[in-house]
Amino acid sequence: MNMQQVSEKMQAVINNIEKVMVGKRAEIELTLTALVARGHVLLEDVPGTGKTTFAKTLAASISGTFKRIQFTPDLLPTDLTGLNVYNPKTGDFNFRPGGLFTHILLADEINRATPRTQSGLLECMEERQITMDGVTYPLDPPYFVIATQNPIETQGTFPLPEAQLDRFLMQISLGYLSTDEETNVIERFLSNSPLETLSAVTTCEDWVEMQKTVATVKVHSELCKYIANLALFTRKHSAVALGVSPRASLVLAKACQGYAALKGRDFVIPEDIKTLAPHCWAHRLGLKGVGQNTSKPQVILEALSTVEVPTEEMWQ
Repeated sequence: MNMQQVSEKMQAVINNIEKVMVGKRAEIELTLTALVARGHVLLEDVPGTGKTTFAKTLAASISGTFKRIQFTPDLLPTDLTGLNVYNPKTGDFNFRPGGLFTHILLADEINRATPRTQSGLLECMEERQITMDGVTYPLDPPYFVIATQNPIETQGTFPLPEAQLDRFLMQISLGYLSTDEETNVIERFLSNSPLETLSAVTTCEDWVEMQKTVATVKVHSELCKYIANLALFTRKHSAVALGVSPRASLVLAKACQGYAALKGRDFVIPEDIKTLAPHCWAHRLGLKGVGQNTSKPQVILEALSTVEVPTEEMWQ
């Protein structure tokens, strides 16, 4: 599969999702970028903005299986991973898969589960596999986790630790619609649901091949150095206690490969980095104290406006 085919298939999925989702093209593009870059997405938004509908529409568009797990304080790790169940007839233990075995997983309100349960996602998100009693079970590719959390309601929640946040390539907010867009949604869903008649435009096998192709997108050494300098800026910022890690620099470069492919290019440009850095890095920063006037996105934007950008002659 060549880069033009990758771009065409991604555009086809975007157009298909827009039959259901209204006014969210930028967020759809970011999510597909994360998927083709073999990452995961954290959707932080208030209830009712279409997060579940978005995840279902994506799964339907790539002909993948979909599961939604409602995270609650009493959810157990084995509810996610599965467990071995004793069969008295045979005297053996049979593995019963949990909710993580799917193509597209919606981890709804992930911060309502205990840290012990949240940690059940670590292996599957990083290694795309689940280990139970010494036996490893691979997950069907392309494995993609969309987790949600409500930034307003924090009572009864458990903040995601840095190790868990680091598993998400991007943090995205869908946000509210404009008046015209919301009117469109009401009219579109008043009598029926477009999701029920939505057909797939790509397959899971397509996305596996697309991921392989995207990994060949060129990232010039000057752009790699630009990313490293941006990361260094965050580590030295006076308001930052924990700057972005080298792994964060790497995942940003990989995300830029996916975004370049979406735009039909086989090479990354500085604008790709500027577009994706706020979404890939803000949730990985740790600020000093609670009295800081600087927010995480502001630190990233300050880095982008301060660090010298490679000239076109340097990176081409």
